[in-house]
Amino acid sequence: MKLADLAAHLGATLSGDPDAEVTSAAGLEEAQPGQVAFVANPRYIALARTTRATAVIVEPAFEQITAATLRVANPYLAFARALELFYQPPAYGPGIHPTAVIAPTAHIGPDAHIGAYAVVMDHVVIGANATILPHVVIYPHAKIGTNFFAHAHAIVREHCAVGNNVTLQNGAVIGADGFGFARQNPAETGKAWYKILQTGPAVLEDNVEVQANATVDRASVGETRIRAGAKIDNLVQVGHGSIVGEDSLLCAQVGLAGSTHVGRNVIFAGQAASAGHNHIGDGVVVTAQSGVGGDVAPGLTVSGSPAFDNVRWLRSTAMFQRLPELLRGKKKNDSTNNNEE
Repeated sequence: MKLADLAAHLGATLSGDPDAEVTSAAGLEEAQPGQVAFVANPRYIALARTTRATAVIVEPAFEQITAATLRVANPYLAFARALELFYQPPAYGPGIHPTAVIAPTAHIGPDAHIGAYAVVMDHVVIGANATILPHVVIYPHAKIGTNFFAHAHAIVREHCAVGNNVTLQNGAVIGADGFGFARQNPAETGKAWYKILQTGPAVLEDNVEVQANATVDRASVGETRIRAGAKIDNLVQVGHGSIVGEDSLLCAQVGLAGSTHVGRNVIFAGQAASAGHNHIGDGVVVTAQSGVGGDVAPGLTVSGSPAFDNVRWLRSTAMFQRLPELLRGKKKNDSTNNNEE
């Protein structure tokens, strides 16, 4: 593809040879001639100056570099769109593999692709254009919308509801039992814990993606709900009865204990977590490895465990690193004062 055509597709301003050819996309460091890269983080400006890429997607005010530049307001988004031009994922045509098991009471919309050893149980309803890859299991009475894409080994449990344009990556589990057990007297029953039936479904609204080996638990009563546009990364745990708001992001290894309410456009960075029954306001950012122990007001960025205001946390951690130095200074002052006495 010529750079001029790529610039037109991305709505970018080109600085460089419009006839130069690009055939693929790559990162700045490993890019070779014929490839396009991008810069969205100031940390990588130095790499942009030395990259071998034919072109780099940058912000409008970015400095001039040796490589051609495609200047656009959101380089990261533009690079994502460029990737779609150069990489074609596998196509799965309509059809049902002979080893798939589909209950006679299940209803599957037109143009579905159902792979080997997939199982669709009784009274399941799936909309048009579904792609269900090998070993996916859909439990009884699940309701799924159009353009559903389930990668191998994904599972949707009984009575759960999935909206339109939902993607489940490999091993995602929607509607597994919530972690509910009531303490009882083991002398009477021989067991210390009584399992609480998890009767409420997990509900995924439209345009949700749940990535590999993440889990969204069903509720004991009521429901667990992931609202439209939310994205859930690998190995995330959403506890029973929780609500995740529209367009929120739960990054890798995030954990939400039961009945956590997360607002709109919230970001939980990697390995962050919330205790149960907390309310996380709209637009909150919880930084990596932070633990939320209570409600968080809208718009805040919080860090640490227990999490508190990010600016205060940064100052506190800077002070914490200086504690040995401050302690040595205090001992020296105490020694001087004692000598003077």
